[in-house]
Amino acid sequence: MCRWIAYSGTPVLLSRILFEPKHNLIDQSLRSRLGVETTNGDGFGIGWYAQDLPTPGVLRDVGPAWNNQNLQEVAHHVCSGLFFAHIRATTGTAVQQSNCHPFRKGRWLWMHNGSIGEFARLRRDLALAVDPALYSDIEGSTDSELMFFLSLTFGLTDDPPGAVERMAGFIERTGHAYGVRHPLQMTVAVADGERLWAFRYSSEGASRSLYYSTRVGALRSRRPETEYLRDLPDTARLIVSEPLGDFPGAWNEVPESTYGIVQPGGDELRAFRPQP
Repeated sequence: MCRWIAYSGTPVLLSRILFEPKHNLIDQSLRSRLGVETTNGDGFGIGWYAQDLPTPGVLRDVGPAWNNQNLQEVAHHVCSGLFFAHIRATTGTAVQQSNCHPFRKGRWLWMHNGSIGEFARLRRDLALAVDPALYSDIEGSTDSELMFFLSLTFGLTDDPPGAVERMAGFIERTGHAYGVRHPLQMTVAVADGERLWAFRYSSEGASRSLYYSTRVGALRSRRPETEYLRDLPDTARLIVSEPLGDFPGAWNEVPESTYGIVQPGGDELRAFRPQP
């Protein structure tokens, strides 16, 4: 499967989040503790929003994240208040740049960990449900990108949670019609430049790991001597496939069948229920 990080808060250098924590994403690409695979070396990607620009920037490559000089260069020179990072372990589709996350459409970013069960059998029926006006924008062959375009078809730009619930319900209905017992496994992050949504769900009720960070101010008051916390903004919020370190109280598991919203005015956790 894959590992990913989503950051929201006061703009910081990407390198602060990607490289400095003890169990950072680069370390996870070699030594994942909670993923299905220990090594995630089938490509990587980052996507970030810059002030006053209409669309997010994206950098993706098929090589492993642990030795990519372009990633090092960009991460040490780009500041952003909302960005994604993803390391890939393929579930069967080709290792190619168009299959690396995050995926972008207009102002929207999308990344995924998980799979559609027996995707090769379901792919045609799922693809035919994509809005014809959107279909030509699909670049790769992954189930993850197809999930993104199904969500766009089902109203992502107007109602992100509802669209993802309809996408999940459609995949499950299609899978069950083919006799697939557990059609969907997903942790998904999606953003529009202002808000960040994260979803944890699986048809079998045993979803891949997902965590959100405790507020930095609360952690700093408990451990003021911790240098890494000292420089992080109080607004920093992280959603991650697995914790970036062993700091007590820093990470909270996202409950099963739940989605969260990180947004101005307050964060929320809500129940996730696939819709027909």
